[in-house]
Parts: sequence; C-alpha cells; structure tokens
Amino acid sequence: MQGYITVKQYGFFEYEDRKSVFIGEAAPVSSEAEALAFIEGVKKKYPDARHHVYAYVLRDNSIMRFTDDREPQGTAGMPVLDAIRKNGCTDTVIVVTRYFGGTLLGTGGLVRAYSAAAIGALKSAEIIEYDVYSELTLEVDYSDYQKILPILTKRGFRTENSRFTASVELYGTVKKSELELLADELTQATCGRIKTKIIGEKFAF
Repeated sequence: MQGYITVKQYGFFEYEDRKSVFIGEAAPVSSEAEALAFIEGVKKKYPDARHHVYAYVLRDNSIMRFTDDREPQGTAGMPVLDAIRKNGCTDTVIVVTRYFGGTLLGTGGLVRAYSAAAIGALKSAEIIEYDVYSELTLEVDYSDYQKILPILTKRGFRTENSRFTASVELYGTVKKSELELLADELTQATCGRIKTKIIGEKFAF
C-alpha cells in the first residue's frame, strides 16, 4: 500500500469567456466504471451543450484517459488531464462542459478556458492526500498511561476507542512511517511493559 493524492468530494466551477460558458465538475472515483458513469451523468445533465470534454486518472493499472470531444486537438482534453496530473491527483475524474457563445476563442483561448474550469473544479473538490495508517491496539498499566500520552501526541497517534478496565486499552491509528518510532519510544517509556498489537492497515487523510 502506498499513499496517494485525490479529491475529497464533488467539485463545481464555472468559467466564462466571450459568452462561452465552461462548466467544470470533478469527483473522486475508484474505478473506470465509476469514472464513465460520472461522465455519462454530466452529459445527461447538460444534453444541449456542444462539448463534454473529460479526463480521468486511476491508480488501478495506472489508467489515464481523455477526449477533446470535437474541439481542436490538444486544446481541451489535454489541458484537463494536465490539471489532474500537475496536482498529483489520481482516482479523479473531471468533465468540462462547454456552451458555445458564438465567438471562436482560438487555440490559446480554449486551452486557458478548459484549464481554468478544470483547476477550479479540482480546488472546489478539495485536493487531499491519503496516507497509509497502521491500525493497532495498545495496553498499558495505569501507572504508565500518563507516560505514553506525550509520545502518542508527538507521533500523531489517533485514538479511536479507549477502555479503562483493569488496564488501559487504546485502539487507534498512526502513519505507517511513524509506527517503528512510536513502538520504540513506547517500549522505552514503559520499560517494555506496554503490549502493542498491529491489526491492519488502511488509507486515511
């Protein structure tokens, strides 16, 4: 498992140039089927639009797709794809819908417009970075509990559940990159009395 950058939610942005309206919409997706379903949904939402330019990038098999949808080659789909790639995003789809305003924008104008709509949609969707987190349980005596709290804070341990019975049991997550340091420091602070059990890994941001 490796961390990755994507968008948090659906995003919307509208850009206008010489009466042509460019509607950018972005969304997180986890498969090509989800990306294609999102694209079709946008097309159905704006059936009278002249162009539906899209691009998507997926972690699965490193898939990248884009289309100019009858715009001059290189002026539409590639700028949308570049917006995704330059922000380091994956598992992300963007559709830019164009309503033609009657004035030709030229190659440069089209690139600027599609880029602006795509970047605006990405920002609206909120770019986030998912890290790999280790899930673990910790069990300590009450006498050691106060000793480990500063270490847990320093290493970014996220406590998700606590049980205070004969001992203190904590369930939570920590970035995988911090796990070894956390375990070493907890062991030293408690002279080896702490019981640590790794139970899995998951993505979180």
